[in-house]
Amino acid sequence: MIMLTRLNGKEFTLNALYIEQVEAFPDTTITLTNGKKFVVRETVESVSAKVSAFYSEVHILGKKNVQGEED
Repeated sequence: MIMLTRLNGKEFTLNALYIEQVEAFPDTTITLTNGKKFVVRETVESVSAKVSAFYSEVHILGKKNVQGEED
């Protein structure tokens, strides 16, 4: 889950696994796989960073191998 802020200032959490698309219209609009849309205060880049951090936290993206480190 990632923490986001609606345009009215109210914070909410969103399951990042259901995000299909993030766009700026100019407000950042998040479209979920079910078609539901959320408009948030965060930038597209900020949402992307939060999603990447979430994926790393739940080991969806996997861990990059560091030279000299075994699997």
